[in-house]
Amino acid sequence: MVIVWLCVTLAVVAMGYVRLAPSDPGKWHQTPDGLQAGDFANGVTRVVDTGGDGLARFDAIAVAEPHTKRLFGSVDEGMVTYVTRSVVFGFPDYTTARQVGDRLEIYGRARFGKSDLGVNRARVENWIDALEP
Repeated sequence: MVIVWLCVTLAVVAMGYVRLAPSDPGKWHQTPDGLQAGDFANGVTRVVDTGGDGLARFDAIAVAEPHTKRLFGSVDEGMVTYVTRSVVFGFPDYTTARQVGDRLEIYGRARFGKSDLGVNRARVENWIDALEP
């Protein structure tokens, strides 16, 4: 019985950490240099020709998404980072979007784990699809 309670306690502590761990903008509000479109185990990068208002339109789509909020930045600054939390466990995923001329550079990645199981790719592609007029 002690082992069961120990396991339950550890699970509660782990879930609390995942939900309550602070998100440091200095770590998450950035994109790789020379960003090119691609997929990786823990996320995705995309580059989209959107015109000069792409970030503003992207921002409206992102903040309308359930469980998503702005972490840092603004449309006026030209770069915004969003945090989206999974429904059940509250795992945070970070998406940074940066306007570079008429291009929108998007970098989505998971904070925890070695694989996001394609969640960031699906989210970013849905947001990109919503950009289309």
